[in-house]
Amino acid sequence: MKILVSACLLGIHCKYSGGSNLTQGLAEALQAAGHSLVPVCPEVYGGLPTPRTPAERVGERVLAKDGRDVTAEYRNGAAAAVRLAQLTGCTAAVLKANSPSCGCGTIYDGTFTGHKIPGSGVAAEALRAAGLAIYNEETYTELL
Repeated sequence: MKILVSACLLGIHCKYSGGSNLTQGLAEALQAAGHSLVPVCPEVYGGLPTPRTPAERVGERVLAKDGRDVTAEYRNGAAAAVRLAQLTGCTAAVLKANSPSCGCGTIYDGTFTGHKIPGSGVAAEALRAAGLAIYNEETYTELL
């Protein structure tokens, strides 16, 4: 199976802070199970730089901590992620938990205080709507 994977989980330095969210063993375990991995960073694909100002979802909008509305960039990145999944034949995605782009199930609440609420990121919603099964770094073992 081909799986779309948040690039930051694979150690690629595309996190908002300029770092990564490398998840030890994730790539190795998925590949050992016979899966092919396709890295993606919807935020970068949407035109945002690395590093970038942190952002959180507020309803249907995505706002940067400095008050800028970056919803369009997040939507563009989500569309690019869907196109990449379709072009490469991905049927599942392992995405970064809590992210305004990739979070699935919980996201930060928009107050930049670390408080989480039920919800999903813009790309996670778009990928799910396109028919992909969505996992995160805490649930990906279901694919093994």
